[in-house]
Amino acid sequence: MAPQITKVFIDGQAGTTGLQISQRLVERDDIEVKQIDPTERKDPNARARLFAESDVAILCLPDAAAIEAVALADGQCRIIDTSTAHRIHDAWCYGLPELDDAQRSMIADAQLVSNPGCYPQGFILMIRPLIEAGLLSSALPLTMHAISGYSGGGRSLIEAREAFTGADVRRRNSEPYSLTLQHKHVPEMQRYSGSAITPLFTPAVGHYYQGMLVQVPLFTQSLENAATINDLYEALASRYAGEPFISVLAPGAADVLEEGFLNPTACNDTNRVEIMLFGHAEQVLLVARYDNLGKGAAGAAVQNLNLMIGAQETTGLRQ
Repeated sequence: MAPQITKVFIDGQAGTTGLQISQRLVERDDIEVKQIDPTERKDPNARARLFAESDVAILCLPDAAAIEAVALADGQCRIIDTSTAHRIHDAWCYGLPELDDAQRSMIADAQLVSNPGCYPQGFILMIRPLIEAGLLSSALPLTMHAISGYSGGGRSLIEAREAFTGADVRRRNSEPYSLTLQHKHVPEMQRYSGSAITPLFTPAVGHYYQGMLVQVPLFTQSLENAATINDLYEALASRYAGEPFISVLAPGAADVLEEGFLNPTACNDTNRVEIMLFGHAEQVLLVARYDNLGKGAAGAAVQNLNLMIGAQETTGLRQ
């Protein structure tokens, strides 16, 4: 019996995330990707027609354009929005299947799914289980440092970075940004991690294309119930046991270090998240490593799409 075909329209297919999603869907025999003529990409009538002809639309657009697209779709299809526009909106389902035991079924049944941001996923996946396990107080102020490849900044940043000369690379190899401490991902991080206090988040862009590290430092004296690094490990390993895309490495993660260094690109082209713990009796560093274009964006969208259409969750995704 031939598989049931789901018609999918990627609105913004020519962008970085749209292209990555297309690559993950193109060879599937259960998906028909609806194409828009390049000359009609900004034609609201053409887009409205494709929304009406599709079962699911994936929006790969800036925030304002995503809001306009939802109005244009007018409930004619289910939607996955990869922008920031709806991530803390009560009418939208947050598209992080590993959030808790109920999230997969909520995504599967949802009309509107907001794809999670790349940076927040690592923070949420590390912090929420520790708060729920009583090892971390929700009232503890938290700091998160992260570095991502420049593809996370979209086409304009990609073009700018790929035009760098050797001198540019030496001078601007890794640069912190969003130094107003008001990054647009922070509300999402706070809401879904369970933290009662707005995290202090300092991102940086590195001079490489894709891959990211998310890091949260902790002092053990600030942990609850005299928790140790091993207690944190046990809580995280228990929470994600059996998860197809998340692995929790033993404290020290010696097998993945390269001469003592941690490479942010080692999970590239997969949908894998590696959670690591480093430190000693007084201090712990939580680290999540994943592909900002994979689990951080396009892979997450395909994972959500699989749940919404009743496909195997791992279909089309590398572990």
